[in-house]
Amino acid sequence: MTALRSLLRSTGGGTAAEFGLLVPVLLSFMIGTIDVGRFLWTCNRAEKATQVGARYAVTNDVVASGLATYDFVVSGGIPQGNPVPQSAFGGADCSSTAGVVTCVCKTGATCPPLGTANATAFNNIVAQMQRMYPALTANNVKVSYEYSGLGYAGDPNGIQVAPLVTVKINGVQFTPMLFRFFGSATVTLPAYASSLTLEDGTST
Repeated sequence: MTALRSLLRSTGGGTAAEFGLLVPVLLSFMIGTIDVGRFLWTCNRAEKATQVGARYAVTNDVVASGLATYDFVVSGGIPQGNPVPQSAFGGADCSSTAGVVTCVCKTGATCPPLGTANATAFNNIVAQMQRMYPALTANNVKVSYEYSGLGYAGDPNGIQVAPLVTVKINGVQFTPMLFRFFGSATVTLPAYASSLTLEDGTST
């Protein structure tokens, strides 16, 4: 009985017990702090990827190939040298789904025939963006051509409109290290976009 009473009164293991209780909390706090830094770094990479993508898109082939070859004088009836009005081109969106790249006119807008999308041009834009953010996929990227008021019908130097080109990314998933202890939960990154005015619209 004396030995049992001594054991019950002993406080020698108190520190170890307290340490055992605090370790999970401290580890969670430390991993959470690292995750915040990783998240901010990932956001920075995603934002930089859109900037690189937009810069590449305005100096290379237009994804909406029909827009690049459309003659607004012959086919659109706009007098030679006149600005292309928004009523003739309101904007187009190009995206990839399961490896198939398509371009569609913006909702409520009017567009010339956009033709078959230039998948090579789209994938080249994505490849440039992946240099900044390798985890990015083509399905996360959208390239938009929006009316800017620039360009004129019958321009002999190539594409007859100079749209505002916007490269967007969305739906990118981020997995915090802390979440891996509780399953495979992910966080969706904010959508990012970067815009520049089209330059020559061709890689040649």
